[in-house]
Amino acid sequence: MEKIRMLSTLGLMGAMRNLSSAFEAATGIHVDADFAPTLALLRRLRAGEAADLVILTRDGLDEMIGEGRVIADSAADLARSYVGLAVRAGQPHPDISSEAALRKVLLAARSVAYSRLGASGVYFAQLIVRMGIATEINAEATIVEQGFTAERLVSGEADLAVQQISELKQVGGIEVIGPVPHQLQTPAVFSAGRMTDAKQAKAADRLLRYLASPEVMPVLRRSGLEP
Repeated sequence: MEKIRMLSTLGLMGAMRNLSSAFEAATGIHVDADFAPTLALLRRLRAGEAADLVILTRDGLDEMIGEGRVIADSAADLARSYVGLAVRAGQPHPDISSEAALRKVLLAARSVAYSRLGASGVYFAQLIVRMGIATEINAEATIVEQGFTAERLVSGEADLAVQQISELKQVGGIEVIGPVPHQLQTPAVFSAGRMTDAKQAKAADRLLRYLASPEVMPVLRRSGLEP
């Protein structure tokens, strides 16, 4: 069986597991996928890790294009993702509909879990600085190197988790409260591109065309993304 090696940001993990299976059933091409935060993937690619196709934040993909690692003409924007908050299942859903309400909820939390390497974590670290509450939040924060912050809700280490909504939804036993107020965030755009030195260039192009097609939109929406 023909095989494509794909490196993808964690934000698309849920959607890509479904889409990879559908693509394999339709084409007979197996997608060997590895998922990690964009910053971790950029480090691995710069260290020489081989892949046929990558899915990164648009900024990350542009860096790879600029370095000649990804073919510019192959780039396709797949989905938009907002950062949200979650609590453990059964816990009350606090009001986070305004900046003042969000500030109050964050300060009242025993510990907030957020990611160090993910786009959501970089954004959240800047947001709490902008809100003037970074010292208080970081004094008790549960910092996740990489992976799903909502797992820290299930383990009891934190009582609020911050991450892309599509990543929060990957964890059982939690409930997404909703997005950070839209006026406080710029959505992350996840984009795919073919590696310049792809061994399976034709198969990678087929997968890219499939991922950019209208038929994948319902799967993206179900996983918490906006096509």
